[in-house]
Amino acid sequence: MDPLVTARQLYEARRSRVPIPPFGEGLTAADGYAVQQELVRLLLADGDRVVGHKVGLTSKPMQRLIGMDSPDYGPVLASTVYPSGAEVPLRRYIQPKIEAEIGFVLGEPLRGPGVSLLDAARAVAGVAAAVEIVDSRIEDWRIGLADTIGDLASNGAVATSGRLVALSDVDARMVGMVLSRNGSVIDTGAGAAALGDPLLVVAWLANTLGEVGVGLEPGHLIMTGALHAAVPMAAGDVFRAEFDVLGAVTVRVVA
Repeated sequence: MDPLVTARQLYEARRSRVPIPPFGEGLTAADGYAVQQELVRLLLADGDRVVGHKVGLTSKPMQRLIGMDSPDYGPVLASTVYPSGAEVPLRRYIQPKIEAEIGFVLGEPLRGPGVSLLDAARAVAGVAAAVEIVDSRIEDWRIGLADTIGDLASNGAVATSGRLVALSDVDARMVGMVLSRNGSVIDTGAGAAALGDPLLVVAWLANTLGEVGVGLEPGHLIMTGALHAAVPMAAGDVFRAEFDVLGAVTVRVVA
């Protein structure tokens, strides 16, 4: 597999909304990150910019499903960030699903290796209610390890409440969440679903990126992983994720 060729295929799939076949068998996480790096270069050349990162596979069941023993990550791009209450056009995606997550916004730079849980806590400016729209440019979500990593960790978009709660006012592990669609509850979750503590996700990300010479910057949004199983989206849906202490975030899906 040529990472640049595969990255160009994913780039075109994002533009055309036509998915591509899975990469192939026997590929590793390193193969996926090589593709991701090339894809990010293509997207940044279009004028986009990295405003944070998403971390996926933060639960053991999802890691087992993909065949991985740790989380994965991808960038959050400025063009994919929505405020709460925004209308999200379904036509921008291929096969989108929604996940409620806890987001952290950094107030200080954070660079690994050697970042501890305390270091991560000191760097956080605040905690926010958030949702992620996951999408796959791979046919029928037939993703393996390299496929999802190369495809920006299957990131489509994010929406946040815009309200930051001080870390001293909330224990992210204990934050409960209720997700509703069109007024009906469809799932629940808690912060501990993400590596046992969403703040550990921030430390893991800083240390993992530090190994490749990348640091987290002030203002960066860190999405810490789904608190429940991803839910398919359809035109006309209104999703609302309500979190203890953090408040709520809403997205409206339009055709």
